[in-house]
This record gives sequence, structure tokens and C-alpha cells, in this order.
Amino acid sequence: MKIFLDTANVAELREAKSRGSLDGVTTNPSLIAKEKRPFRELAEEICQIVDGPVNLEVNAPTAEGMVEEAGGLITIGKNVVIKVPLTAEGLKAVKILSGQNIRVNVTLCFNATQALFAAKAGASFISPFIGRLDDRGQEGMEVIEEIATIYDNYDIDTEILVASIRSPMHVKDAALIGAHIATMPFNVYDRLLHHPLTDLGLEAFNQAWKTVSE
Repeated sequence: MKIFLDTANVAELREAKSRGSLDGVTTNPSLIAKEKRPFRELAEEICQIVDGPVNLEVNAPTAEGMVEEAGGLITIGKNVVIKVPLTAEGLKAVKILSGQNIRVNVTLCFNATQALFAAKAGASFISPFIGRLDDRGQEGMEVIEEIATIYDNYDIDTEILVASIRSPMHVKDAALIGAHIATMPFNVYDRLLHHPLTDLGLEAFNQAWKTVSE
């Protein structure tokens, strides 16, 4: 499973890349705004850091506006993927953009039939927001399982990008189901690496080395 960071922070991206486990990045206007930098300057730097897909979001409400915005975004870097919402206008934009060989990530997906329609429109990625489903008392991972089953039934190439991840358990469950990608904030990514027994074992090794004479 590919690991994406859900961030616009270049320090976090550089750290993940140095660990050899950064496959891509997802951003949104809120994450971009946190960095307090000019959008294009920041997006260009992100595209230089990240070798894989860099997901940048359009904000227009109409298909025509989304396509126009996408035309500007793809000039930022060769690895840019356009994020559009899962609306009727969004799917119209997906159809146009995919016809131009522009990769599109359809976001704000909350059920399997939405994912099916996004795939039929030509989405390269579908982003089910599992954390938001969990917040409403629904099991978000059940939706991932349903989408995976449907896509497998019909050999659909659209990649499942599990989003709105809140915990390491979400990442593990996504991998067990067979999702293609999980995108997460850096604090979740960092917690995936740690285990108390690893820390205890390292401490024991260090104590043992202290008893070894030089």
C-alpha cells in the first residue's frame, strides 16, 4: 500500500521522504493556508520534494470552472493530480479532464455507489473519507471493503485512496482490506513507526552495551 501525507508542510514531507516511505501527498485549501506562504511558490516546492502524485484541489462550483482551474494547476508540476468533489459538476469535470489524460482524485466520497460513478467518469483515484463516517456512527472501513469488492468485480483501475484517517488502526485496516493508498497527517504517520516494546528493547540494548568493556 502506498503512503501519502495529508499536509502542505515541507518539513514533514522532507522527513517522510528521508525515511523512504513517502509515495505522494494530498493537500487542501485549509492545509495550504496554515503554511502562510504564496500558493504557487509552496505548491512548486512540494512538487519538487515529492516524487509521486501531488494532489491539488480546485474550488470552483461548476465543471467549467473546475476545468479552467485545473488547467492552471497542472502547470505547477508534472506530478500534479487534480482534486474535485464528488458532485454532479465534479463528475462532469472528471469526464473532461480524464479525456485530456489529466489525473483526477475525486474526494468527499462516502459510499460505494458514489465510488462506482466516479470510476465510470474516469477518476484515477477515489477518496472515501472514513474518519468522517466514523464520527457519524458508521463504520468507515465497511465502505472501503464495499468499494474494493465492486472495483475487483469489474477490474476497475481507479485506485482507492483512504482519506480522513485518524489513527494507526485505520492505516492497518486499509492495508488488510487491500486499499491502494492511505493518506494521513504526519502525527499518525509518525505513530505508525513506534511501539513501546521497540523502545524498551532499544533501552535494554543500550544498557547492555554500557557493561561491555572497550
